[in-house]
Amino acid sequence: DYATISLSDRLKPWGVIAERLTAAASADLVLALYNPGSKSRTWQVAKARDLLLEHRSPDTPVVLARDVGGPTESVRTVRLADVDPAEVDMRTLLIVGSSQTRWVRRGDSGADRSIVWTPRRYPEA
Repeated sequence: DYATISLSDRLKPWGVIAERLTAAASADLVLALYNPGSKSRTWQVAKARDLLLEHRSPDTPVVLARDVGGPTESVRTVRLADVDPAEVDMRTLLIVGSSQTRWVRRGDSGADRSIVWTPRRYPEA
């Protein structure tokens, strides 16, 4: 299960976005965050990261996928605590893992060859 949330506050107030982020994070959903920032909207990514850190481990994997399918495509994975708003723009999609998301780092050539996945099964309570 996952939730898709726009971080743009152009058509809805930030309070609505923050409530949605909090609800999805507390429900332990994987999150796909789009419209994360622009030249005129620079604080939303940091605020979203801080809200998510109230419900997620700092080690939660976050995939930063920029210009996917385009000529300057880049995909890399960082810890939630290490999300740098300066690295995020309007062409970036952030995929934030849940408590069950796994991250395997591969290769030491400097290229990010990480594999990130969330199992469909949840452990028995």
